[in-house]
Amino acid sequence: MTDWFEIEKTYYMRTFEKVRLPVVLVKGKGAMVWDEKGKPYLDFVGGWAVNCLGHAHPVVVGALVAQAKKLIHTSNQFYTIPQLQLAELLVKNSCFNRVFFANSGLEANEGAAKLARRYGKLKLNGAYEVITALGSFHGRSLAMTAATGQESFHTPYTPLPEGFINVKYNDIEAIKAATTEKTAAVMLELIEAETGVNIPAEDYIKKVRQWCTEKGILLILDEIQTGIGRLGSLFGYQLYGVEPDIITLAKGLAGGVPIGAILAKESCSVFVAGDHGGTFGGNPLACAVGYATMKYIIEKNIAAAADRIGRYLMDRLYQLKQKQPIITEVRGRGLLVAVEFRTEVGQEVLMSCLEMVYSSIRSNPMPSA
Repeated sequence: MTDWFEIEKTYYMRTFEKVRLPVVLVKGKGAMVWDEKGKPYLDFVGGWAVNCLGHAHPVVVGALVAQAKKLIHTSNQFYTIPQLQLAELLVKNSCFNRVFFANSGLEANEGAAKLARRYGKLKLNGAYEVITALGSFHGRSLAMTAATGQESFHTPYTPLPEGFINVKYNDIEAIKAATTEKTAAVMLELIEAETGVNIPAEDYIKKVRQWCTEKGILLILDEIQTGIGRLGSLFGYQLYGVEPDIITLAKGLAGGVPIGAILAKESCSVFVAGDHGGTFGGNPLACAVGYATMKYIIEKNIAAAADRIGRYLMDRLYQLKQKQPIITEVRGRGLLVAVEFRTEVGQEVLMSCLEMVYSSIRSNPMPSA
């Protein structure tokens, strides 16, 4: 058999050296994946929260194939139906008025920060700073690295672009203290996912919304992880009783096909012709799959299923915690759930999971098509 590990070692940049697992996946179906040797696994990763309907879901595959047969790509110089269908669907099922499509969560967050700066220049006497939270993760471009509130991401790339102020998460007073005449926006994750599913106080987001309204600055919610039903509602902000000015989406938006989106209220949708753009963002293929995926999620109320299954998962994990003193905390909302251990055993647990093949899983051969 081909030694794919050696090929990766020889040709690929070492960016994933510490996170790659010794598995070469070749097929997926539902919640299961198979490696090149035909060994099955139950997929708890979901493409880093991307495969919201599972692998090879007929809605995703059907939309992908149907659109690929018609039109894969054309530039934004032309109108395309899937782009406008998805835009309309998102607006009609949210509190927003305008949409811009990108290729990823990173691009969506970049665009949101850019939109905030444009708003600050036009409406806030040139304000340009964006307040973000420590422990956050907003992407890996230079600007979003600066927005990300983790020193380990900053150090290799200094000097970083200015204009991002990192303050303590879940602390409204920290946001107030950091707000100046230069502040254009506050950008937060509803739940900080990458650093351990950090849940804020129930009134934190409301207090941030009230502060932003009082100061006339924008509230941007990064819903790359918390949107598309994951928390038990279509968008996470709906659980917190607030309406942000801008949100960003990606990951599960097209069930596995790369896409990102900025959703904004009319009052802050200040981009005009030439202010922002992209070659691949909003292309017919991604938008057709995004439309089919979102339509299915809405019509089948997948968010409610995420809430129900998440409660079950949390309950069983709480039971496990009672039996395993090494578990110190179980926390989460919907299907964004974390288990915290007393010592650093996460990698050991992960590697043990890779070796476990339950009889119910072993009996599932790799599908031939």
